[in-house]
Amino acid sequence: MKDEYNKLEVYIEKSMAYRQALALFEWDAQTIAPDIAMENTAKTIGILSNEYFKNMVNDEVKQLIYHLSDPKNQEELDFNQKAIVKYLKKDFDRLEPIPAEEYQAYSELSAKAMGVWVKAKNNRCFSDFEATLEEIVGYQKKFAGYRAKEGQKLYDVHLSDYEEGFDMEKLDLFFEQVKAAIIPLVKQVKEKNNLIDKSFNSLEYDIAKQKEFCDFIAEYVGFDKKKGVIAESEHPFTMEMHNKDVRITNHFQKNNLESGIFSIIHESGHAIYEMDIDDAITQTPVGCGTSMGMHESQSRFYENIIGRSEAFWVPVYSKLVETFPQQLEEISLKDFVKSLNKSEPGLIRTEADELTYSLHVMIRYEIEKMIFAGELAISDLPKVWNEKYQEYLGLTPANDDEGVLQDMHWAAGNFGYFPSYALGSAISAQIYYFMLEKMPFEKYLSEGNLSPIQEFLRQNIHKYGATKITGDILFEMMNEGLNAEYFIRYLTEKYTKLYNL
Repeated sequence: MKDEYNKLEVYIEKSMAYRQALALFEWDAQTIAPDIAMENTAKTIGILSNEYFKNMVNDEVKQLIYHLSDPKNQEELDFNQKAIVKYLKKDFDRLEPIPAEEYQAYSELSAKAMGVWVKAKNNRCFSDFEATLEEIVGYQKKFAGYRAKEGQKLYDVHLSDYEEGFDMEKLDLFFEQVKAAIIPLVKQVKEKNNLIDKSFNSLEYDIAKQKEFCDFIAEYVGFDKKKGVIAESEHPFTMEMHNKDVRITNHFQKNNLESGIFSIIHESGHAIYEMDIDDAITQTPVGCGTSMGMHESQSRFYENIIGRSEAFWVPVYSKLVETFPQQLEEISLKDFVKSLNKSEPGLIRTEADELTYSLHVMIRYEIEKMIFAGELAISDLPKVWNEKYQEYLGLTPANDDEGVLQDMHWAAGNFGYFPSYALGSAISAQIYYFMLEKMPFEKYLSEGNLSPIQEFLRQNIHKYGATKITGDILFEMMNEGLNAEYFIRYLTEKYTKLYNL
């Protein structure tokens, strides 16, 4: 089997080179490339995507993957090799049914789509993006149709790409369980909303100083600048080349101090996961986070469990006050932390508090289900979006920028991604309660010592990359799979205490 695996490795190394080149184009497009560049650059991306496709979808690769997947032959492979073969088989089965020319055409479309979305967002006009999104959805439905097993629904195909083992049936139950607990809690909190003042957050904060503080806080939580860089984009994101080249972006608002700080902590959580992946598997198909749910659990663990706790701010709040003395010198640490956790329904998902955040995700999940069931025309998206925001959060967007155009995900064709945010929040709470039993968590934070926390996450989650699926990682760590009760307990305890309910 060694010879067969060595032959497969040649294809793997070439595929990773193509993926990294494509990732660099995407990074460039969203950070520093001229706005008008993508029309031409998209052709290059399409050609490279086609080469990647042909490299991984051909008769020899198929023969090697299926031969190495045979249980008799698996015995001669080590743990990482087995995981790589399993991952490649899943990826091959995902790509093989798609005609190569359609894959290339879609790659060119998606390369252009991000720029179209940014312009439409800046113009606050969904109709500027509507035709492009219609095309993207058409391809995504077609591709899901090629791949769907008998009786499998189109949207379930996409959901499984982001979180193996989850479909609409399981997610419906999960969301119903969470919704049943959250909505009554939101109503209770809303009645006491005047108890917490955070008006100082919307004062004017110099963006250059925000950048300086955010650079500091990224390194403070564990972002290693020897292995990564920070840039700016319309929508913050994380991109990895390998565990020694991980890139994140941030976005700043002069009248919203929290936005930049918590975006950088969130993206640092993603980046730390990627930087901690074992050297033995980086630059292989499994040298990345195991799922979007687990990835979001790490970013939201850093952003919320760590970043919104009082203990975290004990060593660093004085530095923030020194950076913005005029705005913060009269604000105590306790009042500052209360403001970070204030729950107030808003329109923007990325700026939502922990309590209402999952409602934003539910809205997107319900809309995506409707799209793939053929129950919602793309032209009606803004109308349905606004109706659901009124229903769930009691708010209606004033324009498409703060409404249906606020997320980059659909421009990237990432349908099925959004539920991962809610799953990640639930997983992060479950990990938190487990860690409380294993270490003096709050003490470490108040001492400014995040190393033991990162090391625990590295040993139990990060280093494995995608060699293990989320359910297996959780079960091996705490002898239990995903359990939404921890998330419900976390929100209930936190907001009951915060608002004296």
